[in-house]
Amino acid sequence: MTSERDNPFRIAQQQFDKAAELLDLPQDIREVLRVPQRELTVNFPVKLDGGHTKVFTGYRVQHNLGRGPVKGGIRYHPSVDIDEVRALAMWMTWKCALVNIPYGGAKGGVVVDPANLSIGELERLTRRFATEISILIGPDKDIPAPDVNTTPQIMAWIMDTISMHQGHTVNAAITGKPVQVGGSLGRNDATGRGVSLMVREWARTSGYNLDQLSVVVQGFGNVGGVAAALLEQMGCRVIAVSDATGGYVRRGGLDVKAMREYSAKHPRRLLDGYSAPGVEKLTNTELLELPCDVLVPAALENQLTELNAPRIRARVVVEGANGPTTPDADAIFEDRGITVIPDILANAGGVTVSYFEWVQGLQSFFWDEIDVNAKLERIMVNAYEQVRSVSEQRRVSMRLAAYLLAVRRVADANATRGIYP
Repeated sequence: MTSERDNPFRIAQQQFDKAAELLDLPQDIREVLRVPQRELTVNFPVKLDGGHTKVFTGYRVQHNLGRGPVKGGIRYHPSVDIDEVRALAMWMTWKCALVNIPYGGAKGGVVVDPANLSIGELERLTRRFATEISILIGPDKDIPAPDVNTTPQIMAWIMDTISMHQGHTVNAAITGKPVQVGGSLGRNDATGRGVSLMVREWARTSGYNLDQLSVVVQGFGNVGGVAAALLEQMGCRVIAVSDATGGYVRRGGLDVKAMREYSAKHPRRLLDGYSAPGVEKLTNTELLELPCDVLVPAALENQLTELNAPRIRARVVVEGANGPTTPDADAIFEDRGITVIPDILANAGGVTVSYFEWVQGLQSFFWDEIDVNAKLERIMVNAYEQVRSVSEQRRVSMRLAAYLLAVRRVADANATRGIYP
């Protein structure tokens, strides 16, 4: 179990408290924003291929509805628990406010390792979970999206399940869908693209050329794999990547394109068994401590802690994952002069293009990919500039600057709306 110190929800609350204190927020607003507004826990049966039934546990948490309907992914992972989902929902609230899109934050998850399920079992689990949480979700209430171990296909099953209940297609009930059933062009790459834009902007404002930068990426899925590929295209040298099977390093730079082609053909989309001249294997722990300019943690929470932070040898950490850095590690990085571009900024590309997908779905009017990417870039670069400016003016870290902006927006919306009744 997670220790109280590494509990993601306690960490999320700590981060909020720090910002609330600096903003001098009234106590009653703090009371409201420190906790989620709604939490649903469901225990639901799924018929397995062998004929027996297994009960799974899932969650949907809505943190704050002050700025609009709530938005947030659904993850399938054996370590999902209610505090993780609470933290992720809270981070989503700040993330949406930071890039100024009209959503509050939510999150969902099922305690399961999807690798142990057949495709039929995965579909039955997804449809039953969607049915259980359907009392909360809908295009004007709560719009889920993909997260760890969930795919566009899983989003399509959820959309179809909600539509079956309604008796007509409800396109905007979920985002991250395949394009042929109302998904947005550019959505798949959006989070990784946002990460790569943050590296580009950091390099520009710190006086580095992209072709001078060496990059290490932890995680090679939808975020890490895309970020690595785009950074390579920008001219960076991606020297190491990892996934659940371990890390791969080559000092002169990896062939990211070849590695993505390899993992795309692997039955579990992994790099397991990958080899190429000059490529060495290493552990995830060793990967994080490699000397590099840019470190992109794009896996799970609590990867950078007080234990390894003193040994991190990057100039900048760009958080592709949610909550990869603990507050203790943050403090060490600040002392050591390592910049952290926080998750609520760095990985906000996904929710931004999810917002575009929702808008397109509501209007039944779809944009081309050039449009989507241009709008995404404008929003991300603008948010980066705002965070950097606050960070410099107030002499605080990028994370605290991002929180000051985001928490202020949410607090203002809640104060303006007041308390009902």
